[in-house]
Amino acid sequence: MKKSAAEALACVQSGNHIFIHSVAAAPQHLIRALADRSSELRDVQIYQLHTEGVAPYADPGMEKSFHTNCFFIGANVRKAVEEGRGSYIPVFLSEVPYLIRKEIVRIDVSLITVSPPDKHGFCSLGTSVDATRSAIEMSEIVIAQVNHYMPRTHGDAQIHIGKLNFIIEHDEPLVEHGPPVIDELTRKVGIHVASLIDDGATLQMGIGAIPNAVLGQLKMHKDLGIHTEMFSDGIIPLVESGVITGKYKVKYPGRVVATFVMGTKKLYDFVDDNPLMALLECSYVNDTKIIRQNPRVTAINSAIEIDLTGQVCADSIGSRMYSGVGGQMDFIRGASLSQGGKAIIALPSITSRGETRIVPQLKDGAGVVTTRAHVHYVVTENGIAHLYGKTLKERAKELITISHPDHQEGLDRVFHERFKSLM
Repeated sequence: MKKSAAEALACVQSGNHIFIHSVAAAPQHLIRALADRSSELRDVQIYQLHTEGVAPYADPGMEKSFHTNCFFIGANVRKAVEEGRGSYIPVFLSEVPYLIRKEIVRIDVSLITVSPPDKHGFCSLGTSVDATRSAIEMSEIVIAQVNHYMPRTHGDAQIHIGKLNFIIEHDEPLVEHGPPVIDELTRKVGIHVASLIDDGATLQMGIGAIPNAVLGQLKMHKDLGIHTEMFSDGIIPLVESGVITGKYKVKYPGRVVATFVMGTKKLYDFVDDNPLMALLECSYVNDTKIIRQNPRVTAINSAIEIDLTGQVCADSIGSRMYSGVGGQMDFIRGASLSQGGKAIIALPSITSRGETRIVPQLKDGAGVVTTRAHVHYVVTENGIAHLYGKTLKERAKELITISHPDHQEGLDRVFHERFKSLM
């Protein structure tokens, strides 16, 4: 049923639970229309993964109307979570659809963005499949913003127009992330990580400077595959040059697999109606038993800080929640169990303020996303620490070696005090 956004959002009632489509697919027009009803609504629970663009429902003054529940905390709702207008639900990304389908998390209404329907009446969820299919299945009402800027993607993204209760035609460009600036420090991290990647490996990586720095160092590699939570513009030249072929993948051989994409218009145009790309639900993409079937899975993830025993904090700064568990553990474990796989944590050795990110112990209140038992490799601009199978003392020595020179003396002192041993 074609309606205006205001007419469609009139169906939302106080106390409803609303799912908002993820990342670049967050329906900006519908979100603004929902926020316009704030004076009429009370205790509406918003559920979302990371979203880009506007989030006025999380603004100060909206707390009586809306409460934001995040499976992953993005920049647009981080302040709301800090100040109590939002909450964080810790969960592996692979399990979010399970929470929804089992009604552990109830969803009444889904707000989504889709491409225009094809001649058979099928729209596409475009840049984000993730947990959105499960939300659509469990919703009583699905409100779709039909946007000509949304690419038509293959895989699990198709949804028939008959499944949509309300259709709002509104075109607006998708939110973009330009290529990050790769400084010399990040470039060195990328070089070290690239040295760990074998020909024929299956890669998982995220967005940001380090993944792009790694991808930039892979031009001479052969027959790489992609099975990843997400990818950005950095894979395009490697696909076009024949470095990424997916030749040795077991799951979806020859195709690039992800659950969402985030980047520039160039990326969105690249995935549009491209049968090479398979966007699948995160319950499949992030499933450890699926990941491990591919050969030489190399999972490249980052961290906020890592302690001398190898405990990885990736979701908080002390007790302040910053992002989320996401898919890090799904892929760290999947890569570890893959034949010839490698689980890598890559990070600069210091923060922008010069503080060490390899620390004696995690900050008070910090969460452990990846345990010391799961970590295999830690990479900084100063080299590679191989922790798997090492004692706590051996791990600490390896990590101190790749820490920043300005902090090594202090870490050496901690090492002596903790392990009653000289380096």
